Amino acid sequence: MSETTTAPVLTAKDFATDQEVRWCPGCGDYSILAQVQKVMPTLGIPRENIAIISGIGCSSRFPYYMNTYGMHSIHGRATAIASGLKAARPELSVWIVTGDGDSMSIGGNHLIHLLRRNFDLNILLFNNQIYGLTKGQYSPTSEENKITKSTPMGSIDHPFNPGALALGADASFVARTMDRDPKHLQSMLLRANQHKGTSFLEIYQNCNIFNDGAFEIFTEKGTKPQETVFLEHGKPLVFGAGNDKGIKLDGFKPVVVDFNNGASADDCWVHDEKDIYKAQILTRIFDNPCADGHLPRPFGVFYQNDRMCYEDAMEMQLQEAKAKKPADLDKLLRGNEVWEIN
Repeated sequence: MSETTTAPVLTAKDFATDQEVRWCPGCGDYSILAQVQKVMPTLGIPRENIAIISGIGCSSRFPYYMNTYGMHSIHGRATAIASGLKAARPELSVWIVTGDGDSMSIGGNHLIHLLRRNFDLNILLFNNQIYGLTKGQYSPTSEENKITKSTPMGSIDHPFNPGALALGADASFVARTMDRDPKHLQSMLLRANQHKGTSFLEIYQNCNIFNDGAFEIFTEKGTKPQETVFLEHGKPLVFGAGNDKGIKLDGFKPVVVDFNNGASADDCWVHDEKDIYKAQILTRIFDNPCADGHLPRPFGVFYQNDRMCYEDAMEMQLQEAKAKKPADLDKLLRGNEVWEIN
């Protein structure tokens, strides 16, 4: 009679390492790390089949603190390295941890090509709108007129909108969450893992040393209900302290309606994760939260679509090539021009 072995039940502690976590006290990275460590045991994936690849930046110390395989790579190239790993070892669960500077500046080109190729892996973009590791320079997501050490008169750059950029690169999964909403962050990590293809998850992360309070209006109890709208597939876009407001489409223009003035949830825009056209509109709800008449910032899954993964298509081509002609490595290396020296 054969014996069956049961895989050990893992906990968050099993995904923690003995390394001292070296982030500034109060950094939003601590929350993200804690939520990732809580979610990982629920995925049912052995630790030896998980790889976390990072670039350069504060967030990129992540692999040191996860008891999985990982690599702290070079600036902007985590996406390229992760692509190669997934192509060679498609059975692995690959996670990329990157920052707004690492992925949207020097790594921008690698990022957009990974998104269009659609490898089955997950991108966690920690967006703090600043270069933290190098002590406070403006980043590609810093708002206009941002005063930093490198822009003492205010930044004249127009910032990237990460969600819109991802959709523009034909990403098959685009979502946004925040460090100070652990439950929502966990739910988005689970959704990212469930998606077959490249998942792009932007995480608003507070840098309390060089850009403290950048997302305070979206995260604090006093303002969060009015300034955020949480997207749920098949449900209307409703927000407000008492869920007393909503968003409807006036043609292609989103407008706020007040339920106290005769409107209701039935009048509101119903979210459809499969609708690429409405997803484009949602990512463009990126108003300055201090401007009059601005719309609440969306959080959740903007878009999700199923299409062929790069590594699957590559494997199909390889198998087709092998079926047509058996591989002969020795002949390939010798080539057509071979000579002998006596």
